Parts: sequence; structure tokens; C-alpha cells
Amino acid sequence: MALKTPHKTALAIFVLSVLWMASGLIGDDHKPAKAKRAEGGPARVRVETVTGQNHTRAITVLGRTEAVRAVTVRAEVTGRVVEILADKGAWVEADQPLVRLDHEDRAQKLAEAEARLEQAEIAHQSARKLSKGGYSSQLNVAQTKADLESAHAQVTRQRRDLANTTVKAPFAGVVDDLPLEVGDYLDKEGAKAARILDLRAVIAVGQVSEMDIAHVAVGGDASIRLSDGRELSGRVTFVAKSSDAATRTFRVELAADTPDHDVAEGLTAELHIPTGEVMAHRLSPALLTLNDAGALGLKTVDDEGLVRFVAVELVADTPEGIWLSGLPQTARVISVGQEFVVAGQKVEAVHGALDTTRPNGALGE
Repeated sequence: MALKTPHKTALAIFVLSVLWMASGLIGDDHKPAKAKRAEGGPARVRVETVTGQNHTRAITVLGRTEAVRAVTVRAEVTGRVVEILADKGAWVEADQPLVRLDHEDRAQKLAEAEARLEQAEIAHQSARKLSKGGYSSQLNVAQTKADLESAHAQVTRQRRDLANTTVKAPFAGVVDDLPLEVGDYLDKEGAKAARILDLRAVIAVGQVSEMDIAHVAVGGDASIRLSDGRELSGRVTFVAKSSDAATRTFRVELAADTPDHDVAEGLTAELHIPTGEVMAHRLSPALLTLNDAGALGLKTVDDEGLVRFVAVELVADTPEGIWLSGLPQTARVISVGQEFVVAGQKVEAVHGALDTTRPNGALGE
């Protein structure tokens, strides 16, 4: 199985670390060999002149997708399910009926409440007229007004209960769950009727380390790479102000529009958050080496033909090569023979065409 580029880079750094640690165990056995090479003239190495360019530095973290909105729709009245009006997995519009419950005697209760409301209105109007003529007290007027308001409230309640026998979608989205069947009885208010996902946009959620969180701001541009290779352009919509106590990482959310509604919830995603530009060089990870102190870097040849060790920092790892910062704008990097020379050594530099797409960092002829 072929290794991915980040794995190759990690493996190259691991091998370099092992060789560096092993060099301390070997001792001075190789010093005579280096001296003999020096006695026969400068060692020959192949170099390539590389020029840096602006590269966008980005924080990359693994996360998962979530629907921009996800709501569990609950029945607001009790009753027996008499009709299922939507299919699981189907797209529904806002206020589209999902489930219908038996009306039972709610229509009759509404008619009774409306009749009582009419009676209360007549009683209140009569009390007001009698009060104006001095034949009814203000207390009686107040009582009839209270009865009228109570009748109004009862009508509103009965109309609401009758309307709520039809459970509707709160917004446009996908029916993710529909656990009811015709004949089921919902014996309490608040029973689950469906779950709706709004997939017109998607949120990618990841955890950013405390070292990088200062570079992430709400509103910044970002991108999301899904596990199937698709890439979405988005923006940072949320940055947590408190860290996870166990991991010391901060929750970050990126939002991206999905016009086709085809991004599922729960997909693995890579979150790429740009943090600014840096001057960097693209090279093969095979060119990396370690100095005596264990620092990661590259060996270069200066204008006087002397080997120099330059410490570098990994900026990005791509299929085309790794991006490194720390080198001067233009540098002659040793591409073949860096294992056999040391910093400060005089060498004969031979130019070649560096092919950064080759996994072994070899030079093209």
C-alpha cells in the first residue's frame, strides 16, 4: 500500500532522527574516511538553486460535518397516528405535514368553546349597557369581561390543539428520522415525531490547539476537504473561548453552502484555515537532514563553496512536496551527497535539475 505524502514526511523525519541518535553510538570510526576524501580533493555534491515564493500558511485539523440546523420535531398533543405524510430521507419544505394524529373530539370541543365565546360576548355587552343606565354594577361588568377573556383563551387553546394534530416540518430539510407508524399512540405531549436536518449548508467542526487558536478569527476564509475528495469554500463562524479540559483544544466551526444538499452529517473532514502568507520553498522531504544538535534543516552550498546547515520549519505538506520556511530567498540546496558532507566543509558543487515530485528527492538529468 502506497504511503500518503504526510506519512512519507513523518517517516523521513523519523529515519533522520534514528540516524542522528545512532551517530552518537558509532563514535569516531568514520572520521578517517572523511579525511581521506578531503585529501583527494573537495567532495562533489549535486546542488539545485531554489527560489522562495509566498505561500499561504494554514492550520489543518481533522473534524466532522454537522448539519447547519438539526431539530427533533415533537408532537404537541396526544393521540393515535392515522397518517404518515412524509418518507424517511425525503426532502420537505417548511410547514409541510409530516404526521397526522386522530382529531378525536377536538373539533366538537372547539365548537363548544366558540359557542361559549359568543355567549360571553353577549353577556358582556349587556352588562355594559345596563351599567350605563345605572341598572348594573361595575363589578358585574368586570365579571363578564373576565368571562369573555376566558372564553377567548379557550377558543385559542382548542384551535391550537386541533391544528397540532398535524405535525409539520419547522424548516426545509431532510427527514433524517421518522420513528412512528400508523396506529402508534402518543400518550404524552412532547413525544418524538421526526428529526429534520437542514443541509442547505454544512458545518465542519474541529479542535484547534492552544498554540494555533490565536490565529483563528470569526469571519475568516477557510476551506473544507471531505473524505470523498470534495472541497468546499467556507468561513469561520465560531471559535470557542474555553478549551476542552482534557485535550486543551478549542472548538472551531466552519460553515459552507451546499446548494445540492448532498453533504451528509457525520463525514470526516479536513479543516484548512489560512493564517497568513510566508516566504517558503517547495522541496522533497528526502532532502531534510539533522545537525549535531538534532535540529531539522537542509544543507546548502554558499558562494565560497562551503557547506552550510540551515534550520527550517515545515509550513505545509502537499502531494507535490513539502513547503519549508527558513531558507534565504535564493539558495543552493544539496540534493545528492548531503549525507557525506558536514557544515563548513569545502565541496565542489555540480548543478542539476531538482525534481520535487520524486519521492526520493533525486535530481533529474
